[in-house]
Amino acid sequence: MKGLLLAGGHGTRLRPLTSTGNKHMIPIANQPILFYGLKQLARVGVIEVGIVLGPLREGIREAVGTGESLGLKVTYIEQGPPRGLADAVRCAREFLGGEHFVMYLGDNILENGLEPFIELSRREHADAVVGVTPVADPHRYGIVEMDGDRIVSIEEKPRNPRSNLALVGVYVFSPKVHEVIEHLPLSNRGELEITDAIRTMNSAGLRVAALRVFGWWKDTGAPEDLLEANDLVLNSLPPAAFVRSGKVHEGATVSGNVALGVGSVVESGASVLGPAVIGRDARIGPGSLVGPGVAIGNQVELVGCSVRRTIILDGARVVGSVGICDSLIGRNSDVRGHHTRDRETSLIIGDGSRVRL
Repeated sequence: MKGLLLAGGHGTRLRPLTSTGNKHMIPIANQPILFYGLKQLARVGVIEVGIVLGPLREGIREAVGTGESLGLKVTYIEQGPPRGLADAVRCAREFLGGEHFVMYLGDNILENGLEPFIELSRREHADAVVGVTPVADPHRYGIVEMDGDRIVSIEEKPRNPRSNLALVGVYVFSPKVHEVIEHLPLSNRGELEITDAIRTMNSAGLRVAALRVFGWWKDTGAPEDLLEANDLVLNSLPPAAFVRSGKVHEGATVSGNVALGVGSVVESGASVLGPAVIGRDARIGPGSLVGPGVAIGNQVELVGCSVRRTIILDGARVVGSVGICDSLIGRNSDVRGHHTRDRETSLIIGDGSRVRL
């Protein structure tokens, strides 16, 4: 079985997040989103992985490389002009050959991994396995209508949803999907929709099995989804994952599950409350209140501020009497505050931004 990971925008309606760059490379708990899918593929023994690159591909090749550090053998596949998820599969047909494959959307994070998908595929000898889970806003997703274990209908981003069961961003396909995709018409959005391919397979009598996914799942398509995913991951990591390799000065307070990278320092008068991860060569200066629910990148400086439930990327600075909450701070940004920390501010700012509060 091979793996297919889609990264970098594959539809005609691209969703660049902010000027923080490729959203697949934005860190969740200080690890690029893309790596969660890659590691889950490696965990179930799917070693040969094709990464289909869309237009928003910045940093992917540099970070993943050959995949050897992740226990994978990675092949990069160019999609060309993006025409949807099924088009991305079509572009990868030569790589996939005649094998079953796992398709993983690179901006998804799934708590309970891929094992249930692969087990169901093998047990049912399925031509397609889809994961479904209830969502509060079904108009945002591909929606599946079920009658018991039987799929009744599948519709992409319906105006009038027939259920609240959304397709999660993981699929297992047999090679029969390729012939279906070759004959798919473009949708009203001008795309080759994977939902149309699955619906066609189901209508043609091929075996399409639905797996009800338990545990959390996040499609990190919006800033608030990234922040929620960061919170979920931090709260689900085992205590052993929080390694303190940096220095905590006398007079500083560090409590709960806190990871502190090499060369980082928590200075006297600063407080860090877990769960929190802090990268390399970061400075948590006097008067800072950090956490819970924070992911702080490398070479970040925080002085005199309050920060919680926030992702701060490499090289950023937050200095002064300012409270930051539910925020995404881009690389090498500079935030300065001169009001009380009790009045919290939510910021979504891109790389190199300058903000004065």
